[in-house]
Amino acid sequence: MNLKPEWLKSRQLLLKVAGTASLLSMLIFSSCGNGNNKNKGGEGAEQILDYKVLEIQPRQATLNVDYPASIQGQQNIEIRPKVDGYVEKIYVDEGSTVTKGQLLFKISAPQYEQDVRTAQAGIKTAEADLALARMQVNKVKPLVQQDIISKYELETAEYNEQSKAAALAQAKAALVNAQINVGYTTITSPVNGVIGSLPYKLGSLVSANTTEPLTTVYNTANVYAYFALNEKALLAFTRDSSNKTSLSAKIAKLPDVSLILPDSSVYEHTGRVETINGLINTATGAANVRADFINPRGVIRSGSSATVRIPNVIKNAIMVPQSATYELQNKRFVYVVDAQKKVKNTAIDVMDNTERQFYVVTGGLKPGDVIILESSGNLKDGTVIKPTPVSAQSVYGDIK
Repeated sequence: MNLKPEWLKSRQLLLKVAGTASLLSMLIFSSCGNGNNKNKGGEGAEQILDYKVLEIQPRQATLNVDYPASIQGQQNIEIRPKVDGYVEKIYVDEGSTVTKGQLLFKISAPQYEQDVRTAQAGIKTAEADLALARMQVNKVKPLVQQDIISKYELETAEYNEQSKAAALAQAKAALVNAQINVGYTTITSPVNGVIGSLPYKLGSLVSANTTEPLTTVYNTANVYAYFALNEKALLAFTRDSSNKTSLSAKIAKLPDVSLILPDSSVYEHTGRVETINGLINTATGAANVRADFINPRGVIRSGSSATVRIPNVIKNAIMVPQSATYELQNKRFVYVVDAQKKVKNTAIDVMDNTERQFYVVTGGLKPGDVIILESSGNLKDGTVIKPTPVSAQSVYGDIK
């Protein structure tokens, strides 16, 4: 029987516990050491994200500048009565198309027909008076030649004849005036066009002093689109045209303009800018500009609204997609990638007018710069990326 003293047993137990603790310490230390190494390795092998990039190169672009416009017909002629009377007949309806000389209204004014009859009677009276005066001259003339009566009697008779002739002429003028007034009772269209509203119905009393016209005939074979050019744009336009080129010559060189209808469709015919008003409206700070369009089918009506689109071709434009930019404190930025594949936030200046979904850059970028196409607004300067170049064709498409 192998008996060990109690102190020996206690010592062996302590050694076992100490060995176990030492082993656990080594394991924990090893585990911690491996964790540190893993973290260090993770920092050294931090994942670099892929971004699509585009190398900027100048290209031709057409910028469209849109201006809200109001449409007016070539002629908007108010039809007003020139005589007093009642509307007896209306031969047209609102919105109907009329031709020049077509009958529109008949006004009942019998007093003017009476004036015609009175003038006709006045002519007959004047003719009779003139004939009598001539007979008197013929009667006195031989008596004067025979010295039976004085020459004074002949002169008196001749003056009386002249007076009666003048009275006849006046009577004839009164007849013409009466006939003209009768003619005013029948109203015809002065031009080809479209009838507007008809505020007066049958039986309405009208006169030359009536406030509202009988109707308005809108000649829309050609239409005028009026829009405003602000003072800044007008000044730039004038400066460009002042160097050995007149303003009219500059206008003549402008490209054809398009008309965008209220349903956002493009009008089938292009137009031309014809005039720029030389007076700036002090209330709006803009000058009126007129563009002319033909309207053979009458699609455009006077009084409607539209948008005039003026194209501006830029030969060497630096264009960036709007999606590649972001805005911060009223400034626009893009991400530029340098040769070391590091990102730099770069402020750019862009033109107010844009082409589709692109900005035309006027400052901040130069040809050959590489930008990130996907803007997130959270990349810091110096961030290293993995650039994936894309073709310009896939970005710009068929923009010309």
